[in-house]
Amino acid sequence: MRNFILGVLLTCITASGFAIDSPIKSDSPREYVVTQGDTLWDISNRFLKSPWLWPEIWHANSQIHNPHLIFPGDVISLVYIDGRPRLTIVRRGESGRTIKLSPKIRTLPAESAIPAIPLQAIDSFLRDSRIFNNMQELESAPYIFATKQQKIIAGDGDKVYARGRVNTLQGRTLGVYRSGDVISDPTSGELLGVVAMDIANAAMLKTASDIATLRVLNSNREVRAGDRVLPADTFSQATTFFPRAPDAPVEGSVVSVVDGVDRVGRYSTVIINKGLREGLKQGDILTVHKSLLVKDPLSGQNIKLPPERVGMIMVYRPFEKLSYGIVLSANEDITIGDNIKSPE
Repeated sequence: MRNFILGVLLTCITASGFAIDSPIKSDSPREYVVTQGDTLWDISNRFLKSPWLWPEIWHANSQIHNPHLIFPGDVISLVYIDGRPRLTIVRRGESGRTIKLSPKIRTLPAESAIPAIPLQAIDSFLRDSRIFNNMQELESAPYIFATKQQKIIAGDGDKVYARGRVNTLQGRTLGVYRSGDVISDPTSGELLGVVAMDIANAAMLKTASDIATLRVLNSNREVRAGDRVLPADTFSQATTFFPRAPDAPVEGSVVSVVDGVDRVGRYSTVIINKGLREGLKQGDILTVHKSLLVKDPLSGQNIKLPPERVGMIMVYRPFEKLSYGIVLSANEDITIGDNIKSPE
C-alpha cells in the first residue's frame, strides 16, 4: 500500500510538469518581456538549464501571427501542455504586431525579429578571414606583383596586376587573400588549415598571356605584392540559428583565438580542431572545459586537475577540418588548448 501511494504521488508530480529531470531552471521566471538587444540564447538561458534545448520545448501559439519569430516587447510565458513544460508567446508587443495598411496588410519584416546570437559579433570576422585546407591552395593561385602607379600598396579603385594561372579566374567573382596562421592538430600534428586574411574583392579587366589586369574593390586592407587572387568565398552565412547539440559525440580543443590575443571571453571567436568531416554544422553547441596543471608540494610532481566546464561555444562556420565558433558563455577566459565536447 505504501509503495502504491508513493507511485501515485510520483505520477502526479510528473503529470503536473514538475518532473525531477525538468529542463526548466528552478529560478526560471513565469513570464519574460523581450527587450531590444536580447538574443534567443539570452532568453533560453533565463528559462532552461540547457539553453540548446529551446527547439524541443518551444510551442508555436496558433493564435499568434508568425509564432516562431520573437520581437522586442513580446511576452514569453512558461506554460504546461499535457503535463510538459513549454515556452510560448502569449502576447505580442507593439513591434511584433501586424501593421494594417488598407486595402492590404503588411507584416513586420522577419529581419526585425531578435536573432539567436548577436550577428554583429561574427559579421566582421567573416568578412576578414577565410580558412583554406592547405598552403598549396594559396601558393598555386595567381599573385599580385605590380600596380598601375608602381605603388607599394593599392586600395579601392586602383589597378593591379597578377601573374600565374589567370585563365582560372575568368568569369569569376574574385577575392584577394594573404596567408596567415598555419594550424596543425595539437595531438596528431596533422595540418588542419591555413587562416588567410580577406584583403579585398577584385574585378577582372583583361588578360594577356599569364598576366591579369584587375581593379581593386571593397578593400578591407591595403593590397600588397604577394597577395593571392582566388575565386571569392561563396559561403552564405546563416542569419537564423537554432542552437542544438551535435548529431554525434564530438571531442576536440581550441586551437586558435583571433586578433593576436591568447585568451578571450563572451562573443569572441575561437577556432576549434573539428569541422565538417566530424559532422559539425552551423548551430552546433559545444561545452568548453579547462584542466589546470598544479604542482603537488609534497611529491614535487606536476598534477593535472580534473577538467571543469568554463564556457560554451556555438559553431557558426564549419570548414573541412576546422570551425569558427562564437563564445556564448564564459566563466573564465577561454584559451588555446582548452577542451571542447558535446554537451551532456
